[in-house]
Amino acid sequence: MLIRTFIGFGLLFSLSQAVFALPNRGIVRGEDGQAVSLAYVAEAVPRGGILVIGENHGLAVHRDQHLALLKQLRTAGHKVSVGLEFINYPFQPFVDGWRAGQLTEEEFLQKIGWGGTPFEFYRPQAQFPLLSEGAKTLALNAPRSVTSKIAKEGLESLSADERRLLPGDFQLGRDPYRRRFEAMMPHLPDGPAKDRYFAAQSAWDDTMAWTALKFMRANPEQTLVIIVGDFHVQYGGGLPDRLRSRSNIPVRTLSQLDSSGLSPEEIEAEVLPTDADGIRADWIWVDESRVPTPQP
Repeated sequence: MLIRTFIGFGLLFSLSQAVFALPNRGIVRGEDGQAVSLAYVAEAVPRGGILVIGENHGLAVHRDQHLALLKQLRTAGHKVSVGLEFINYPFQPFVDGWRAGQLTEEEFLQKIGWGGTPFEFYRPQAQFPLLSEGAKTLALNAPRSVTSKIAKEGLESLSADERRLLPGDFQLGRDPYRRRFEAMMPHLPDGPAKDRYFAAQSAWDDTMAWTALKFMRANPEQTLVIIVGDFHVQYGGGLPDRLRSRSNIPVRTLSQLDSSGLSPEEIEAEVLPTDADGIRADWIWVDESRVPTPQP
């Protein structure tokens, strides 16, 4: 009896250790840290649904993982469209013109005011959708002039024309998201400044959701992959929350974690659910940053 008890305890301990022996590279489930394959993720994304992928901007390994997942989704039978946080939705005609070959890349980038992160980190994702099957590269975000004005002067400063560039039923993000946002922005003074900046962050999320869902309602056969900064994805409070509040279209999330320099304990703290915020994402792709991969 004692031997059976000892064996049973040992098995239970081993299973517990297996759950929490997180890899420093690979995809794990957000609910329990169990390793899964890329093919598993692609099959688990509903056709006609939305997959929101978080990233560190300009990180080559994250770009490469975007492409691996996009290819796996196509292999699994999805018709894949790609939505980009970095392009304001009024610029959609320029995106369409570039994809149709009517604009050179240089002309396209000039018209949309591309700056900051080199376009090489997003060119292959933007070119991935097959126009022949009705897929699209989608500009998602609110005009930067509007979000900047909100951050500096508040929502009440917007003109009627500027307000019309936001969703008519625009809403601020929920309190848990605000708590995390303020923790990420400790330099902001208390009071009106925090209110303004969180309103701008919420406008960013809600406009992306509004734009994405307009596309999905018109193209229900597509699977839309949205590429955004990882904070917008983590714990569901940003973009996923706004998508779910506006539609019953299924939404899945994948967060990418750069594990460079992190200890096993630090990786565990980033990956596993927390009491305060719950699950970070449906899946977390853990990997270390590497030298940028040249693109043709």
